[in-house]
Order: sequence, then C-alpha cells, then structure tokens
Amino acid sequence: MNGFFKDKKVLIVGGTGTIGQSLLRHILPDEPTVVRVFSRDEYKQFQLQQQYANQSNIRYLIGDVRDQARLVRAMQDIDYVFHAAAMKHVPACEYNPFEAVQTNVLGTQNVILASLETGVRKTVFTSTDKAIAPTNTYGASKLMAERLISAAQYQAGASQTKFAAVRFGNVMGSRGSVIPLFKQQIEEKRKITVTDQKMSRFMMTVDQAAELTLKAMEYAQGGEVFVLKMPVVRLMDLTQVIVEEMAAKLSIEASDVRIEEIGLRPGEKMYEELMTEEEAKRALELPDMFIIPNEFVHKGSYPGAVPTTLRSYESDCEEILSEQQVRTLLQSAKLLN
Repeated sequence: MNGFFKDKKVLIVGGTGTIGQSLLRHILPDEPTVVRVFSRDEYKQFQLQQQYANQSNIRYLIGDVRDQARLVRAMQDIDYVFHAAAMKHVPACEYNPFEAVQTNVLGTQNVILASLETGVRKTVFTSTDKAIAPTNTYGASKLMAERLISAAQYQAGASQTKFAAVRFGNVMGSRGSVIPLFKQQIEEKRKITVTDQKMSRFMMTVDQAAELTLKAMEYAQGGEVFVLKMPVVRLMDLTQVIVEEMAAKLSIEASDVRIEEIGLRPGEKMYEELMTEEEAKRALELPDMFIIPNEFVHKGSYPGAVPTTLRSYESDCEEILSEQQVRTLLQSAKLLN
C-alpha cells in the first residue's frame, strides 16, 4: 500500500473471517498506529492473538454488527473502516432469511450510521457477485446492503465520510468454499458431491480479494462499486483437478473417486454476474478492475480509467480457464497442499 495506512487507525469489522484476516496481513506491514479486529468469534480472535503475539498495534474487540452502539465505540478515533462481516452461506440464509437480513442489511446500516457518527474518513463494504440479479436471500440481502452504501454517500450531509463497495466472486479456500470440502470428501469417502458440473463461477484468491479491497479504499471518492477482473472456472474442471491431485497424494487411482451430481441447491444459479448491462453503460475500466460510479453524486476522476466496452460481466460469457490453468491457479494459492 506504499504507506497509505502508515500512522493511521483501522477497524476491520468481521476481522476474523477469511477476508478480514487477509486484510490484516496486508495492512500491518504499512505500520498503522492500530488495527482493531472486530468480530463475535472469540475463538478465532484467540487464534489471531496467538499468531500475532508479538504485534503490539492490534486490538481485539468482541462485538456484533447488529449492535450499533458497540460499533460506535469500536470506531472512536478510527480513520478507515473495512466492513467484511456477513452471513454468507447460501442455504443457511435461505432457511433463515431474517437472520441474513439482520446481519447483512441492518448490520450494514449500523456500520454506516456509526461511520457517520464518529466521522471516519472512508468505509469500504465487501459485496458479492450474488448481489446481481439475485435468486437467493444472501444475494438479495447483499444487494440491499450495496444500495444502503450508495445511498449513504448522498445522504451524508456535512459529513466527510466516503463510502464504497467492492464485489467479489468466489474466494478460493475461504470458509465454506468447495475446495476444502472436496478434499475432505475424497480423503474420507472417495467421493465428492457436486451440484452441476456445467456450472461456471468467478474465482479469486484470498490475496486478490484483499488487494482489490485495499485498492478500493485508496481510490474511493464516494459511492462507487469496484469490481475485480477475475478468472472464470467451470466446476467440471475444478473437480477434475482436485480429484487428480488428491488421488496422487493418497496413492489411489483418480478413477477410484466417484463424482456424484446432486443438482442445484435452493437459490443457486448456473452462472454468476458481476456487472449488469445498465451498470456497464456508465462503468469505467482499469487494467485490473471496473469502477461503477454512483449515479447520484459527482463523478470522480480515476487516473488511467476509460469507459468500458463490455455490455455486462457474466461468468458464462467470459473466457473459461483450461484445466491446466485451474491447476496453476490452485497451486499458486497453495490450495493443493
């Protein structure tokens, strides 16, 4: 980050999650005054304390995004806020929809109100490709949260706080991702269960997700949505690579591993979208990301950005990685160890 966070105070809401921990790793070398890790997962906080036992500028705060007063206390004297807390497991959100609303929608509004009350400089919210044309509760709740972030910018009044959002695809190796699940199934059952092998997904590494979020924090001028350009993987190729790699490690034949298709789960789609056709009409493009400006506030200036030529950004319309490219991607993320 070239000193962006040097001598600054940072709060990571949802700081013990996969993205939160990756943000922490990337921010610490910048020598911030303090990074406050805010989450309700006390065990994960204990693990982080052991991992960073010699790091004196981290504070660990137990709290929930559903509690606005707690967020206000956590944001005292803070410069930058990353909002990465979410209820994100698709079936869990589908069967417990109002729980998803309370965390993903009301929780985001709590972060917004706390940011305005305490006068933080910038707040960046992490969203998802499932927020585009949502077919499930998780996506719908994240879409509503995005709308709240956009609205916050033109409703901020005299406040100088800037808000922005980033959209991710599937983060490989994160809690709940299919890769560790597939590896476990092969090791224990010699079988993996997949929804539909023709399914395509945007995929990114944890480091890519963190780098996009950090860049969004630096670039944000108010109300934008930042979308990383990311590779598209077909489930068929992903499963094949994992089966072959695990079979080699277990000294078994790949043909000994059975692949069972179980059909789409409630709310799932065959492909994902990261940017709609309407958004593409006003989007700007950089070499590694798209920037969708806020329709209701003055458009900012982003050095090197040009209007995009894309009509939309969908996983079934983009070039799909080959099986070997998928293998290389997993190896680079150290997910085949």
